[in-house]
Amino acid sequence: MDNSTNFNTFKGSADYVAGSELAMAVNVSIALEKPLLIKGEPGTGKTMLARSVADALGMELVIWNIKSTTKAQDGLYVYDTVQRLYDSQFGEGDVKDIAKYIKYGKLGEAFTSKKQVVLLIDEIDKADLEFPNDLLWELDRMEFYIPETKETVRAARRPIVIITSNAEKELPDAFLRRCVFHYIEFPNEEKMSEIVKVHYPDIEMRVVEQAMEKFYEIREMKDLQKKPSTSELLDWLRALALSGVDIARAEEGLPFMGVLLKKNQDIDALAEYRVKGYTTVGW
Repeated sequence: MDNSTNFNTFKGSADYVAGSELAMAVNVSIALEKPLLIKGEPGTGKTMLARSVADALGMELVIWNIKSTTKAQDGLYVYDTVQRLYDSQFGEGDVKDIAKYIKYGKLGEAFTSKKQVVLLIDEIDKADLEFPNDLLWELDRMEFYIPETKETVRAARRPIVIITSNAEKELPDAFLRRCVFHYIEFPNEEKMSEIVKVHYPDIEMRVVEQAMEKFYEIREMKDLQKKPSTSELLDWLRALALSGVDIARAEEGLPFMGVLLKKNQDIDALAEYRVKGYTTVGW
């Protein structure tokens, strides 16, 4: 294995600014053939990272969106007994061929792909506590067994596995030991400027500077229930640019707050700061 090559595989993509530590974490996980576990507050680009890795490496992206009801089995395969029963009653095809009633889940799709893919297991902490442990064998050995067909499905090419978590629940130690971990810090103003330029290369810098100043001041407020994220800043910048509003001269507070803040309590808290004349948010 040529580690020097593997450690420099991913450097970011045209629409994703990856810091050197994040890029290194991706490349180390690829070289070690271990899942990359990404944590960070919402809006720090965890999900977009997987898409960026797939784009940069020219691979297909397979996304397994995890919900509270998701079970590990869902990602492997399901045995469609209802369809088989229907076919047996109405004479549709050979019901003895059980294999045709096996439907692969997202993990199964990644394993059976002829080409290497990027597999995103998105928001793993939404599932129950046993979910990560139920995947240990499959992620370690890159295979799973189907009792109905007495077949073992092995990955033709080991997928690049990226797992995201919003840290809503603690993940089991046994699962953590098998992952490369990286926490994405919220971008500072310099890094955020790079991100903005990638998405809006032609936007007026005056608008960006004004918006960024207010954005970070708002994020410092102690009473916020949901801090505005990168994606909300980008939406706000677009709204400001399209409207031509000069936020430095706005008399009725900051415009388009419904783009930046998504909870009534946060909008009320911002208004209260403005009324009290707190300088920490620019009034």
